[in-house]
Amino acid sequence: MSGLDPDSQARLFYLAVLIIALIGGVVFQYRGRLGQALQNIAIWGLIFCGLVLVYGFREELAMQLSIGRPQEVSPGEIRLRRGADGHFHARVEVEGVMVDFMIDTGATDIVLSPEDARRVGFDIDALAYTRRAATANGTVMGAPVILRVMRLGPFVDHEVPAVVNSAPLPRSLLGMRYLERFALLRIEGGRLTLAR
Repeated sequence: MSGLDPDSQARLFYLAVLIIALIGGVVFQYRGRLGQALQNIAIWGLIFCGLVLVYGFREELAMQLSIGRPQEVSPGEIRLRRGADGHFHARVEVEGVMVDFMIDTGATDIVLSPEDARRVGFDIDALAYTRRAATANGTVMGAPVILRVMRLGPFVDHEVPAVVNSAPLPRSLLGMRYLERFALLRIEGGRLTLAR
């Protein structure tokens, strides 16, 4: 204890007294029922450890929960965080339905997965798949559609051209036709800034 200042020594003494009092109280309360006492101590110990873990990782958890949710940093400017997969994602309201997009600067169009297109309200079996697109996975067919309303944070766009992919996609893509609507597109420090 010679390395501790007087305040730290006092806190350590107080903590020791508190622990001894708690242990004494538990022993008195559970005398003759040691098994039940140990079980309760283990349960509360696990709860305490769980709370400490959640508190310790609170920033990482908050960051993961915010992936894809635009943060408005100033009027007309939003910021998105890079996901754990190395890509930027955006939660965009399309026709009143939240759709998770991967931002893809290598894609020309906004490309909806068949599943997202169905959720937005398109009858994917009635669409005309007339657009051919060359992708890293080969040639795919797409159906041109118009999205009446798209909202990304404070930005609202109307009558936005898009394509419904004929093949399943793990996630819909937000391509350059949409990104070109922004005056600023900047990537730095794991953040994508978009501004109009």
